[in-house]
Amino acid sequence: MSSNGSSNGEVHKLVIIGSGPAGYTAAIYASRASLDPVCFVGVAKNDPGPVLPGGQLMLTTDVENYPGFPDGVSGPEMMDMFRKQAERFGTKTIEQDIVSCDFSEHPFTLETSEGKKIRAHAVILATGAVANWLGLESEMRLARSGGGVSACAVCDGALPMFRNKPMAVVGGGDTAMEEANYLTKYASKVYVIHRRDEFRASKTMQERLLAKDNVEVLWNKVVVDVLGDDLITGVRLKDTQTDEESTLEVNGLFVAIGHTPATKFIKDSGIEMDDKGYIRLNSRHSATNIDGVFAAGDVADAEYRQAVTAAGMGCQAALDAERWLGGKGLA
Repeated sequence: MSSNGSSNGEVHKLVIIGSGPAGYTAAIYASRASLDPVCFVGVAKNDPGPVLPGGQLMLTTDVENYPGFPDGVSGPEMMDMFRKQAERFGTKTIEQDIVSCDFSEHPFTLETSEGKKIRAHAVILATGAVANWLGLESEMRLARSGGGVSACAVCDGALPMFRNKPMAVVGGGDTAMEEANYLTKYASKVYVIHRRDEFRASKTMQERLLAKDNVEVLWNKVVVDVLGDDLITGVRLKDTQTDEESTLEVNGLFVAIGHTPATKFIKDSGIEMDDKGYIRLNSRHSATNIDGVFAAGDVADAEYRQAVTAAGMGCQAALDAERWLGGKGLA
């Protein structure tokens, strides 16, 4: 059930902002609880890399670590199933962005990318986090097509296409160390490409990685091009000190230069966030600092960033919202 969205003075019991495992799971639970949820799944955009309704799994060719799929499933196929399941129970999905939120009074007022005002008694924020990319055309092309470029080694690194092959990780922080360390279990060799001559990662993380026999660090290097048509065959590197260029043959490239939570649209809404822009949750529950506003998935999770944890948080948010609405006599 899709819609263009319209307020017409109506106040929705629950609006879910965002899709992906968190948003759709919240929608499944909320619709089965007769909360008549409206889910704003967003629109496709580049920011600067690809952002698609359905979240980061839309850029993942094979998902092999989500329970219930013994033979694996493509990310887009999984998200299509999530959406259909939510719609089956009555969730109204709207392909628009929410661009601003007024949480200063109940009911809340939300503004869509088409300039419409939406009112809601409760809101679940599930807009996720966007991987930071290098911004190369070749990188984006191979990331979209499943050609061996990824922003999540834990998600994709164990796939058969990467087994016993040389792989590269770009980055120098703790995330890059974790990603590279994970890949050492599957790759014939892991190259860590870093633009400086020292890592920003903690000493413990560095030592753990550098103790591995199949790791090589390429200092003072940046990726200027990703090579390959359908599948990655290598990367073109540039030395940051000499400008000398070289080619490195690899069969996988994992960009580990961080994520940016999709929270710009609530910047001035009063929602508490940490210094990186992730929504702050002060307890095991999904409640934010604003009564009636809940958060789920990567938008509030800088630690795990997995489909299964996002789905679990979506379940929590829907249950918390149901209880909150019930306590107000609105469910």
